[in-house]
Formats: sequence, C-alpha cells, structure tokens
Amino acid sequence: MKQPKVTLVVGPRERFSYTQTSLESIYTNTEYPFDLVFVNVCSPESVRTYLQTKSQEQLFTLIPTDHYISPNQARNVGLRYVLDHTDSQYVVFIENDVIVKRGWLTQLVNCAEETNAAVVGPLTCIGNPAHQVIHNAGGKSYIKTEVKNGQTRRRIKQSAYLTGRAIADVSDQLHRTQCDYVEFHCMLVRRDIFAKTGLLDEGMLATREHIDFCFMVVQAGGSIYSERSAIVTTDTLGLASNKAGLMAWFGQLKLPDFKWSDLPYFMVRWSDAWDRASLDHLRQKWDLAEDQYFTKRYAGLGSRRHELFIQPIVRFLTFGKGSPWLEKQLIAIERPLNHFWFNRYAHRLRKARISKTV
Repeated sequence: MKQPKVTLVVGPRERFSYTQTSLESIYTNTEYPFDLVFVNVCSPESVRTYLQTKSQEQLFTLIPTDHYISPNQARNVGLRYVLDHTDSQYVVFIENDVIVKRGWLTQLVNCAEETNAAVVGPLTCIGNPAHQVIHNAGGKSYIKTEVKNGQTRRRIKQSAYLTGRAIADVSDQLHRTQCDYVEFHCMLVRRDIFAKTGLLDEGMLATREHIDFCFMVVQAGGSIYSERSAIVTTDTLGLASNKAGLMAWFGQLKLPDFKWSDLPYFMVRWSDAWDRASLDHLRQKWDLAEDQYFTKRYAGLGSRRHELFIQPIVRFLTFGKGSPWLEKQLIAIERPLNHFWFNRYAHRLRKARISKTV
C-alpha cells in the first residue's frame, strides 16, 4: 500500500538558537519519508548560514522572510507553498525548538489514516531531560452558550489532559484519544480540511491560535486526536519543569537560556501588543464574553517574557533565592521597554511596506 505523502512546515516559536538541534533531531529520528519547508523568519546570520548549508544537503525548501512575522503568518507561508507546489496529503506544522522521538511521524500518520482525523497531535513534553514531563496530551475546548437574566453569553470551556504529569506515572493513559484541541508545537493536518477552513487566521498573532484553528476544524466537520504514542518535546532549554535541572541551574547561576541575538524576535513575538490583539481577535471572532477566561489572560500579558527573561535575571542577581520585590521592579521597567521595542518594529515595518508601494 502506498504511503501518504507528508510535508513538514517548520516555523518559529520564539527564538532561533535551538534551530540546529531541532532540525538535526527531525532528520535523525524520523524514519517516515517526508518533504520539508523551513520558513526562516529573519534569523541571526549564523543560523541563516546553517540553514542554507543544510537545505542544500537535505534538499529541503528554505523560504526566508524580510521582516519578523508571527507564527501563524509563518505557517501560512509554508502552507501556501505546500498547497501550490506539492501533492502531500498531510501537512505537519512543527516549531523550531521541538525535538522528536523516533517513530513520531509514523504514529501520527497511522492515527490519521486509521481514524480519518483532520488533525492529530503528538504527546508533547516539556523541559530537559526530553520526553519525560507532559506539556500537552490533548484537551477539552468548546464554546458553551449560557442564558442568564435574559442575556446570552458564549464562553470558552477548556481543560488540558495530563499536563505536568511524568510519563512514567501515567503509562496506562498513553493511548490514542479523541479530543477538542492539540497544540501547534507539533500538529499534523489533513490537506483536505483547508478547503473548508481556509488558511490559518493571521489575526491570531501570538496566543490561543491552536484553540482558534481547532474550533475552525470542528466547525468544518473534522475530528481531532491526540496520538500519545508519538512523542516530541518543546522548551528543552527551559528548566522550570525539572526540579533537578532547576537546582543545577541555581548552582551555575546562568542567565536566560537563549542567546542575546534571540531577544529582538522574542520581544516582538511575546509583546503585549501581539498578545492583546490575539485575545481581542479570538473574542470578537467567536462572539465570546469577556469573562474570567479572558480577564485572566489580559492580566497575564507579558508572562512569557517575565518567565524566561525577568525571573532568571532576578534569580541570578539574588544568587538563586528570588525576590518578589525585585521582580516587580524589573517588570515595571521592562514593560515600557517592550512597548518601545514593539513600536520601533511596527514603525520599521510600515516604512518597509510604504517603500515597496512607491
């Protein structure tokens, strides 16, 4: 029986410094045949050089962008190429900091073929060592319509399966499961579903884009599965999910686990502006009430920057002890700097677009 064709679309998550490790993991640990499209969003020169060399060696398609774009915009760049230039039955969106465990792609394709699923996600782990602590194993996510005092409200109800659990502790639950959503860290999508959903929504700039797309898939009549025998890991440079690693980090007093050349994109990618715009767009698109689901996320704008940038600096300055007061002060300083950084990016982008039209 002929194997379905698969094209991987690799795009940015939040940094570039793990690109080589991630890509080498894919080529080393994937036995299922695949094509690959890499959308390179203005990475540093050393990463660009590596990608150019690797693309010639492995004969994959390398598509550069001339300015920073969001993950969904990058996914659409790759998706358009797949739809226009290939006959692949499946597209796999995978972010540039993910490493994979052998057998991952075979299991994803098998699940889609056996269930006729439109979307399949792997068991996504987090942290270092890899493939040990679960980040996402699918979850429930749906819109509930409530009527109270004559007023109708539409609200998101969402819960994740097995998040934070060690794989070793839930081995009896690592089976294929139908669910409402999986995440874009790694997601296999049946090509045909895009005829019904269209491209990914580029109004979803920074957050909840997986929830939005899975709503679109379900609305189009597609099903979603978590294939827990397929395992990948994201955020392998982060140590917060691994106590032993965290203590070792305290002992070494490291600064944040990304290179300074990652910071310009990281600051735009997790800017308050993109986060807020994404939440506003999701709420308006699906006619959702601004309830606790949203107020909690609005209050948490910048949390990823605080987690990966501010908190490590605080621990460094306090010799691993931490200081809520110092953290609060640094957040107060960092937030206007983030706004300034984003506004400078937006201004440069506007100038570049104007110059193209002249």
